[in-house]
Amino acid sequence: MKIIVPMAGMGKRMRPHTLTVPKPLIPIAGKPIVQRLVEDIAKVCGEPVEEVAFIIGHFGQEVEKQLLKIAESVGAKGSIYYQEKALGTAHAILCATPSLSGNLVVAFADTLFKADFTLAGKKDNTIWVQRVEDPRPFGVVKLNAQNQITDFVEKPETFVSDLAIIGIYYFNDGEYLRQELQYLLDNDVMEKGEYQLTNALENMKQKGMVFVPGQVTEWLDCGNKDSTVFTNQRYLEYIKDTKLVADSASVVNSVIIPPVFIGENVKIENSVVGPHVSIGNGTHVTNSVVRNTIVQEHSKIKNANVANSMLGNHAGFEGRSLDLSVGDYNHITQ
Repeated sequence: MKIIVPMAGMGKRMRPHTLTVPKPLIPIAGKPIVQRLVEDIAKVCGEPVEEVAFIIGHFGQEVEKQLLKIAESVGAKGSIYYQEKALGTAHAILCATPSLSGNLVVAFADTLFKADFTLAGKKDNTIWVQRVEDPRPFGVVKLNAQNQITDFVEKPETFVSDLAIIGIYYFNDGEYLRQELQYLLDNDVMEKGEYQLTNALENMKQKGMVFVPGQVTEWLDCGNKDSTVFTNQRYLEYIKDTKLVADSASVVNSVIIPPVFIGENVKIENSVVGPHVSIGNGTHVTNSVVRNTIVQEHSKIKNANVANSMLGNHAGFEGRSLDLSVGDYNHITQ
């Protein structure tokens, strides 16, 4: 089994946090989004993961090293490919052409999930979907009476289905997928100015390939600040029975309301932290109340009441109660 992870997007909806860090490396409950995604897929594969291929922009050597370590953590070879221009989902996947073979999972790195299925021995090509109230921002599918997918529609302006594609796909023939993606580029088949994976899927279906919908227990989006904070909350609930507080953390005259992740060398003094808070390595929290919040590494919170917020790396906040989204190296004093 192979895992293909397109993650070259600029993450505009997550700014300012993506100005210095690629969105898939923003931490959820102490681990980067993309690491959570790869680990969760590896758990449901039911067989060894041979390779994890990441399609990225030019994020730098440190990011690439981190991605290769994520692949190694699930016992797989790591591969790095580059998408030089944002030309759509089909183009992004095709950038990993040498890795498109055999059984594979394609998973876009801005979504996480919880599920109880196993992919081992699976014969049907599967597209995971979830019902949504507003399907317009998503690709959607329509089903027939046999629970097979009959239509793929990319970001419908009028209602055709509320079954949104969540960005996770299983293909039992990676070579065939590669051929259909290449067909789009060779024949300049574009939709809304991009090469769309849904067009390749439609062509494959027209040629007789059967696709079935997959169901997840929960779909967790990481598209913007509020959804990412909520995803952090849900993940902390999932892993609350594991060790979440580092031995090197110092908690003095403070109350910790679990579930809370506290990283290495964190200092918490005269504060109330939790529930649903993740605090990265080296961060200091003093005389504050912090709830339902992600704080990254080496940041400082003082004399503050913070909820439903994200603070980046080396950030600082001192002052009153606020709903915050503070990027790296920004300091706010009230």
